[in-house]
Amino acid sequence: MVVSTAGRDRDQLFYVIGTEGVYTLLANGKDRTLEKPKRKKLKHVSKVLRAETRVAAKLIAGDKVLNSELRKDLAMIRQNII
Repeated sequence: MVVSTAGRDRDQLFYVIGTEGVYTLLANGKDRTLEKPKRKKLKHVSKVLRAETRVAAKLIAGDKVLNSELRKDLAMIRQNII
């Protein structure tokens, strides 16, 4: 899980769903779905340190994750941070 540090999407939370060299593929389930992830350079994101969630475990394992699951999980985390 990362937070964007530059660009229009600054301060938004995303899940990292893949990498392409110096780029990460980011999804939040709303604006950026799993089917159309955002490509962002590594230097423009910051890692969020937190315990593993069920969605993160599914992404790591390669299991199917729904966009609605991403939205719900990120909303819960956003409330805990604020």
